[in-house]
Amino acid sequence: MSNNLQTITTKLWAMANELRGNMDAAEYKNYILAFMFYRYLSEHQEGYLIENNVIDVAEGESINKAYLEQANGDDLNEYLADISSSLGYAISPMDTWESLIQKINNSMVIPSDYQTLFDNFNKNAELNKEALNDFRGVFNDVNLGDSRLGSSTNERAKSLNRIVKLVDSVDYRGEDGQDVLGEIYEYLIGQFAANAGKKGGEFYTPHEVSKILAKIVTDGVEKSDRTFSVYDPACGSGSLLLTVQNELPGGDQAGAIKFYGQEKNTTTYNLARMNLMMHGVSFNNMTLSNADTLESDWPDGKNAEGIDHPRSFDAVVANPPYSAHWDNRETKLKDPRFSEYGKLAPKTKADYAFILHSLYHLNDSGRMAIVLPHGVLFRGAAEGSIRQTIIEKNYLDTVIGLPANLFYGVSIPTTILVFKKNRKTKEILFIDASNEFEKGKNQNRLTNENINKIIKTYQDRVDVDKYAHVAAFEEIKENEYNLNIPRYVDTFEEEQAIDLDEVNKLLEQDKKEIAALETEINEQLRILGIDV
Repeated sequence: MSNNLQTITTKLWAMANELRGNMDAAEYKNYILAFMFYRYLSEHQEGYLIENNVIDVAEGESINKAYLEQANGDDLNEYLADISSSLGYAISPMDTWESLIQKINNSMVIPSDYQTLFDNFNKNAELNKEALNDFRGVFNDVNLGDSRLGSSTNERAKSLNRIVKLVDSVDYRGEDGQDVLGEIYEYLIGQFAANAGKKGGEFYTPHEVSKILAKIVTDGVEKSDRTFSVYDPACGSGSLLLTVQNELPGGDQAGAIKFYGQEKNTTTYNLARMNLMMHGVSFNNMTLSNADTLESDWPDGKNAEGIDHPRSFDAVVANPPYSAHWDNRETKLKDPRFSEYGKLAPKTKADYAFILHSLYHLNDSGRMAIVLPHGVLFRGAAEGSIRQTIIEKNYLDTVIGLPANLFYGVSIPTTILVFKKNRKTKEILFIDASNEFEKGKNQNRLTNENINKIIKTYQDRVDVDKYAHVAAFEEIKENEYNLNIPRYVDTFEEEQAIDLDEVNKLLEQDKKEIAALETEINEQLRILGIDV
């Protein structure tokens, strides 16, 4: 992070903390991040109006003033339809960010203005049916009536005004003139996650872990004209999907990658939509769904609008909720995601349900990386049976043990499981990276050196003393398909041999020194006239 960006984010975070008062960080983020997104959409629309000559701007005239004057009356609907057809959304002249700031500065905001602002946005989101799922209801989690904003509608409006002015004070450009909004947004999500305790882990995967997953699923992928597809079945804020884009050769080019994700929590789903778009992802290149992944298999076939979605993807990445409860009723055995494994994950531990769902959506040449608790490596019963079948099908490629206390609100050590369907050999690589990390005050973190060592070991696929082991299928079978990492990677350090003769010499020396000191002390006491 550049010094300029560090200054911006530090200032913004300090001011946000001051403004939120007694509101929980996990809830306050819904306000500040939503208004950051609204400002982005409004300014992005201004850019479209100018670049495409939709409005004429006189010298010295603001874009917003020209838009207010030219898009009015009967012409307004034509302007909104034009904007929406290209951007997927449209903001009316009186609802733009600049119009809102002007009303605040002139003390013209009334309590109902914010609700009107978001209602109008939802109304205009209906104009482009193809983008409806990307924009409709994206601001619904902004609770404008929360009493912690103020005890009256006027007080709440004033609190919202302060948040808007804070967001308006942020410079979205770095020292080099480049747009840094996405980085600011990502930083704030991480900060809110760190301050939200266990709730933070529900919407954010630490960037260091995301980098490992992203580097693994893009390893060996070359820059291509073909669109790369990536799917996250529990996408949270979408940060993991974006990290894949960062690691993919040419991933920053428009249309190079298609993002697919599903998220059960509506608030987090809205966060993901905002996050992807503020990182420059067009609505045409993202397909996100708000639903329970294990109940509603998606994407598969055609959606309600009849648009085709691929059943399988080039990459699948996931950090699903650990050992979650799910409905494992017997009829699920008819579900093609689970049917060929003969067993269902236990009702109180959905880990293998997420694994099988993700495997089902991985194409034959793709790669999948998923983070889960260590229990998936050795638990028996139905999980043991599923694990054995996966290994016998030769889908499991690598097991990576991570350090404890890497994730927000979760102190247990975790493991990354890597899967491929086109494996040529049946051995499995085990990496024990559990002891290599940088200790933090509240949370451990992986350094670039730690990450690079994991990735290099993954690529080399050779034994590394006390760190990695390539286990043959026969070895796995002999261990009854138990994948507990210490069975394969011996990290035991022998204690240094003790030289007893040297120890005895040191003891004798100590005794002599003690005797000399006692003699000296007694002599001093006698001089002082104290009997000893």
